[in-house]
Amino acid sequence: MMKPQHDNELRARLFSFKYAFAGIVYTLRNERNAWIHAVITIIIIGLGAWLRIGRIEWAILVLTILLIFMGEIINTAIEALVDLVSPDFHPLAKVAKDAAAGAVLFGAVGAVIIGLIILGPPLWDKLSILWA
Repeated sequence: MMKPQHDNELRARLFSFKYAFAGIVYTLRNERNAWIHAVITIIIIGLGAWLRIGRIEWAILVLTILLIFMGEIINTAIEALVDLVSPDFHPLAKVAKDAAAGAVLFGAVGAVIIGLIILGPPLWDKLSILWA
């Protein structure tokens, strides 16, 4: 007796999540910068909680954090693909890897600016009260 088609579709969808999580885990295990982003994320979440920032600020921080991790994961994928198709040095392979890394750096600089805009003023106020 054949299983209904929707069971196979559900299984395929579940496996797609498994593969996606495997990509996230691979990036976290193998990319030092992903660990740096993770540590900074924990610090930012702690600061946001301590400063009791509002919902809009949380939404902006969460989106920023997600974009940085997405960039890091895409960068990892690009590096792996370039290494696969061009195991020997090639100037265009270097351009692809450098550009992908540059995109993550560009995003990280933007994230720092966003963090300073959102967390800077309330942190300054909180520290001013503590020092006064």
